[in-house]
Amino acid sequence: MSFPADEGVDRQIVERLRLDGHVVRYVAEMEPGISDDVVLDLANARGDVLVTVDKDFGELVYRQRRLSCGVLLVRLPGLSTSRRASIVASAVNEHGNELPGAFAVLTPGAIRIRRLDPN
Repeated sequence: MSFPADEGVDRQIVERLRLDGHVVRYVAEMEPGISDDVVLDLANARGDVLVTVDKDFGELVYRQRRLSCGVLLVRLPGLSTSRRASIVASAVNEHGNELPGAFAVLTPGAIRIRRLDPN
């Protein structure tokens, strides 16, 4: 799969996904400081699921009704970066086919996947 990763995502998560064979375009390497709107546009331009730790994307997708091809919101506070990377990689490997067209929230021990309304 191909993912853009917002700049707040741990580098170790990006590296782990790349090791697993995924193409990850990391905003921190490309254009640090770009707005969330631009990040979402970059994901949509390629039809990719955005990986982020920023809850503001929920605001953009649900309240502002911005088009999204999918979002994986990583909510794993208090865990080591290596543990977070392992959990994200496992979730992508197990649920990757469910992520396009959905807003998913990954928490310790659970992933909630909600289909996005195409309208």
